[in-house]
Amino acid sequence: MLILLSCAKTMAVTSKIEIPATVPQYLERAKDIAFQMSQYSVDELEQILKVNAKIALQNYQLFQSFHSEENSPLQAILAYTGIVFKRLGVKDFSTEDFYYTQEHLRLTSFCYGLLRPFDLIKNYRMEGDIVLPELGDITIFDYWKPILTDAFITAIKRNGGVLVYLASGEMKLLFDWKRVEEEVNVITPEFRVNRNGELKTIVIYTKMCRGEMARFILKNKLEAPESLKSFTFDGFSFRQELSDEHNYLFTIFDVV
Repeated sequence: MLILLSCAKTMAVTSKIEIPATVPQYLERAKDIAFQMSQYSVDELEQILKVNAKIALQNYQLFQSFHSEENSPLQAILAYTGIVFKRLGVKDFSTEDFYYTQEHLRLTSFCYGLLRPFDLIKNYRMEGDIVLPELGDITIFDYWKPILTDAFITAIKRNGGVLVYLASGEMKLLFDWKRVEEEVNVITPEFRVNRNGELKTIVIYTKMCRGEMARFILKNKLEAPESLKSFTFDGFSFRQELSDEHNYLFTIFDVV
C-alpha cells in the first residue's frame, strides 16, 4: 500500500534525527515557483497567501533566502511539523521503519509537487489556488496535475495498487483524480465523532487520526487494506455497517 499525506503549513529548519537524504523529483520546478514567489512584496504575499502581516513578512524572508546556499534544506518527513506529523511520531522509528516509510509514504506539496520522506526541502508556504503568471496564468493545482498524475499512479502500482488516502480533500486537485480512481484501488479512511446521534467531522480529531493511522500502517508494515480495519485510537474504531470497499469509517462517541 502507498499512503498519501498532506503537507503542513508549519515547518522546522533543523532536526536531531539523522536519516538519509534524497533529491526531490521536481526540485527545479520548485526552485522556479519559489523564485516567482520571491518577486512579490510583503503586502502582495499577505493577499496571495491569505495571511496576516507578520506571517507575510516571515514568508517574504523565506522566499528571499530560498536559493541561498546558507539556507540548508531538511528531509520532508522531519521538516513538516503539523498535527498529522506530530502524531506520525517518527522520533522512535527504527532504521528499518524509515526505509519502509521512504517506499510507502508520499507527501503532497504545492511547491515541490510530490515528495518522498527523505527528500530535502526548504521552508516555504504556498496555496493550491495561487495563480502565477510565469506558469501560464493557471492555479498551482492545475500546474501540477499533468505533471504528477502518471508518476503518482506508477508509484501506487509499485506498492500493490492500493492507495490509502489520508490527505485533505483539496489535495485531489493536484492530480487527475478520475484517472487515479480508475487505475488503482483508493481507500479513504474517515473519522467522525458521534455527537448526540449525529456523525460530525472535527478537524483536529481528523488530523490526529490521519497521523496515527499512517504510523499504524508504517510501524506494522501493513500490506492489505483489510488490516486497516483493526486500527483504533483514543476511542475511534472501525464501523463496518457504515463503510464500503473504498470508504472506511471510524467513529467515537463524544464524551463532552
